[in-house]
Amino acid sequence: MSATQSTYVEEEGVFRFHMEHPVPAYLVALVAGDLKPADIGPRSRVWAEPCLLPTATSKLSGAVEQWLSAAERLYGPYMWGRYDIVFLPPSFPIVAMENPCLTFIISSILESDEFLVIDVIHEVAHSWFGNAVTNATWEEMWLSEGLATYAQRRITTETYGAAFTCLETAFRLDALHRQMKLLGEDSPVSKLQVKLEPGVNPSHLMNLFTYEKGYCFVYYLSQLCGDPQRFDDFLRAYVEKFKFTSVVAQDLLDSFLSFFPELKEQSVDCRAGLEFERWLNATGPPLAEPDLSQGSSLTRPVEALFRLWTAEPLDQAAASASAIDISKWRTFQTALFLDRLLDGSPLPQEVVTSLSKCYSSLLDSMNAEIRIRWLQIVVRNDYYPDLHRVRRFLESQMSRMYTIPLYEDLCTGALKSFALEVFYQTQGRLHPNLRRTIQQILSQGLGPSAEPPLGEAAGADPDSDPPALLLGDEGPSGAISLRDVNVSA
Repeated sequence: MSATQSTYVEEEGVFRFHMEHPVPAYLVALVAGDLKPADIGPRSRVWAEPCLLPTATSKLSGAVEQWLSAAERLYGPYMWGRYDIVFLPPSFPIVAMENPCLTFIISSILESDEFLVIDVIHEVAHSWFGNAVTNATWEEMWLSEGLATYAQRRITTETYGAAFTCLETAFRLDALHRQMKLLGEDSPVSKLQVKLEPGVNPSHLMNLFTYEKGYCFVYYLSQLCGDPQRFDDFLRAYVEKFKFTSVVAQDLLDSFLSFFPELKEQSVDCRAGLEFERWLNATGPPLAEPDLSQGSSLTRPVEALFRLWTAEPLDQAAASASAIDISKWRTFQTALFLDRLLDGSPLPQEVVTSLSKCYSSLLDSMNAEIRIRWLQIVVRNDYYPDLHRVRRFLESQMSRMYTIPLYEDLCTGALKSFALEVFYQTQGRLHPNLRRTIQQILSQGLGPSAEPPLGEAAGADPDSDPPALLLGDEGPSGAISLRDVNVSA
């Protein structure tokens, strides 16, 4: 359980848990299953099913203590005693959740070392921002997520260097702008202070604006004081002042101006075009973004390769591109490259054919974060020679972060019948919430007369929900764009 202490009385068959610090109710969590522990540090262990335990242990042994120590140097003592991690089945619908003392994380993420590192460090950062100091309302989730994302990147900079942090940030900000295009710049959920009023679904607040626009605002505040270490000192004082309480944005901003009286005298909160109130309540993209030039050694090769594949003549460009060995790249570099190709899809058929010849077998051996992006390119370009790879992927992946993007792409093109066939072969292994979401996607655009045949399709589970719009009056179109990029809690 997400608690400081636990005991098991064997003769009674009873587990007892105790949490010494006050926490909001949403951070109380309990997990039950065939879980075995293994220590990975002096105050950390992993819990996992026996088949996963060796992998989880080998990937995280020693690393969590390194991240905790870096966070403590920045933001003060870790106050929760233990930092344990439990790995949940691939069908679990959430990527990660920062429950105190026991982070929940989906086991699928073990495939990608870099995404695992970022997700766990993000949850470590929540120990200070979100768990110790919590946003008072769901309308200001950026107070937890924006600050945790900022702290996550300070930890990765201290641990892995500025270039890696800038690469990951560039990857996420690319995703933010992609989401912005899908939603439109006047979308109410692009505000940092979203009002929960008619027409706003609370579940849509878990989007990239909460994380990345929130991060950009916190980064902007850090730049105002001119020194990241001075801003670290402020955040340490902020946590000490408000720990174990819930706050609103004004608490953070008042504390900031009090900590830096010279900035208050300069009225930095009212600078034209960058007013704090505008940061909080204007729709659209961030008012300012960070300088990511320190990551150019990692992002420049990505941009160069993308330019080659979109240049003419194709034969000459493809020959030059094939000489670049992307197998030596970081996962975030390859993912960023594939995202750029996705943004440009549909691509000319000869480009897709050349891409497949050059990369398909190589990408097929890489982690799921890479494969999902290549397979989306396959689907968005109706590239049938690689469709068997899409089937194999959906037959083996039960996580929503990998299945939803593919089903959405399949159902917006000419491959809906293929999607239906794969879904009815695999639906019995899907989490019920995920199954309903995919049913929504599959039923989009189908009339009422089409629903009974869907339910009676070969291999359909007679006890499963019918493939109709099952979540009240919310059709899939409003949610799809918010599922374009997965985020951790």
